[in-house]
Amino acid sequence: MFKLATPKKLRKAGIAGMNMRNVVYIGQNNPRHLYPRVDDKLLTKLIAEEGGIAVPPLIGVVKFTGQLKELQDFLRPHQKFVIKPSKGSGGKGILVIVGRDGDRYVKPSGALITFTDVARHINNTLSGLFSLGGKPDVAMIEQMVEFSDTFTDFTFEGVPDVRVIVYKGYPIMAMTRLSTRASDGKANLHQGAVGVGLDIGTGYALKAVQHGLPVEFHPDTGARLADIKVPQWEGLIRLTASCYEVAELGYLGADVVLDRERGPLILELNARPGLAIQVANGMGMVPRVEQVDHQIGRNIRPLQSEERAAWSLQNFRVL
Repeated sequence: MFKLATPKKLRKAGIAGMNMRNVVYIGQNNPRHLYPRVDDKLLTKLIAEEGGIAVPPLIGVVKFTGQLKELQDFLRPHQKFVIKPSKGSGGKGILVIVGRDGDRYVKPSGALITFTDVARHINNTLSGLFSLGGKPDVAMIEQMVEFSDTFTDFTFEGVPDVRVIVYKGYPIMAMTRLSTRASDGKANLHQGAVGVGLDIGTGYALKAVQHGLPVEFHPDTGARLADIKVPQWEGLIRLTASCYEVAELGYLGADVVLDRERGPLILELNARPGLAIQVANGMGMVPRVEQVDHQIGRNIRPLQSEERAAWSLQNFRVL
């Protein structure tokens, strides 16, 4: 039988709670006027590209219903692509197409849909069905990420990602989110995806959880989760550190995917990253936040992103 930890024990373990996250980490470090830089995925992509940050290439944008008349011909050269709302949240409204079968489109599950289905999905996106607050939106069409073979045995249908918490430009905690049958192929912990804490210093797995409880094996593939080692790890950490200059947010969630050809790519940024990453890591983030604040206070000058990444790789290594 599991026992609930007392607030005193959580504080002693360095666990950040919702009040600290909302009032201190977000409230004191994320100016509200900068939120559009991360809440609007199209804007995020544009400023990231301008800042030299690697992102999945943009194929096109649908802003008006009238554009749907030309869309079928526009998509004809593209066998694989992803349609997503610019202002969506929680993975809602993302349509992934992995191939063609004649005039029909193939989803990751193998299900076939028609262009009418695609157009209906985009219409729903434009109307704000998937956006924050139900506001009218635009539909982004991106090249599909050909994810690294590293995760082949560790995910069910969907594309796994790596979430890195970046505090004042320093990567402080990371996990990979692995889709499952229960999460319907989405890398969403609340829907049943597996979260695996990753050592900031090496990219090796630390601990794995599903629905907040420890797990050793992927529930669908049976793969041993402790065997995960994320490739190109140092480059990934450098990439997330560089997002600070683009977003200018002191408490930031950077979601990264590993493309087989392009390497680490920033999928999206989040101004309100959650706290479940602490459960996946089996440790609290408070000591690391304090360590970063102490380091910044000692610096003679602000460090560049590569310097901050190198500091995190060295100081937050567990294994």
